[in-house]
Amino acid sequence: MKKVLITGASGLLGRAILKEFSNNASWEVLGLAFSRSGNNLKKVDLTDEAAIKDTLNTFKPDVVVHSAAERRPDVVQNKPGETKQLNVGATEVIAKLCGELNTFLVYISTDYVFDGTKPPYKPMDQPNPLNAYGQSKLDGEKVVLQCNPSAVVLRVPILYGQIEFLSESAVTILFNAVKDSSKPGSMCHYQQRFPTHTQDVAAVVKQLAEKQSKDSSIKGTYHWSNNEQLTKFTMAVKMAEIFNLPHDHLQANENAPPGAPRPKNAQLDTSDLEALGIGQRTPFLEGIKEALSPYL
Repeated sequence: MKKVLITGASGLLGRAILKEFSNNASWEVLGLAFSRSGNNLKKVDLTDEAAIKDTLNTFKPDVVVHSAAERRPDVVQNKPGETKQLNVGATEVIAKLCGELNTFLVYISTDYVFDGTKPPYKPMDQPNPLNAYGQSKLDGEKVVLQCNPSAVVLRVPILYGQIEFLSESAVTILFNAVKDSSKPGSMCHYQQRFPTHTQDVAAVVKQLAEKQSKDSSIKGTYHWSNNEQLTKFTMAVKMAEIFNLPHDHLQANENAPPGAPRPKNAQLDTSDLEALGIGQRTPFLEGIKEALSPYL
């Protein structure tokens, strides 16, 4: 059996990755979490270097999927020091340890490393993050590939999937405004997004891990994304239509969203992974219906 260790395993994406590997009998899986540990997840503070070392040296994983991060741009903007400790500092420690243990590392990054002015972006296009979150993830990418050139950086866009509460995803939280037709719901119609199901990203991560075990040339930077272009406004309208809810109260806001600046269109070119025969895409209508049905 091969061993895989997943950081951030209690989070939106981490849970999907944990499930994807756990459903395959050929993998032994260890999930790490901190604030939401339990459910067979090991509690580890990723900013505690000794704890990370002890965990990796004891488990000796063949693969590490590093999905833990502070992902909320406005939080990152307001807490740069704490964010750097997790998004960059812990990432560097993990990358170095994986190099020493000859462990294949997959680091989850973001489309927010781009400024959104020249889409679609190929993996080798020049990053230019507009906000501190994008910069922190780009800094994480750099330390990963400097410390461990055999690693993979996988950039993904806005995610949704099986949620524990509506606000867990920037996509599913829109459903609150959709359901409340008693007041106008202003929705961003400025940013062009490509909402991607976490189970699709999880499938891509496992496919990468399995292919890399047979082909060491798989390293460097890759992109995965759904290919349906939507704004938060059009996502919300689709949610209303799926469940036959009124949507006259939803209003398209053409202005850039407030808070940390966001790229207008950071579409990711996924052709490199497709050329390797890697990929999975869930249609938005199908995926969002399944995710939101329990919250109707």
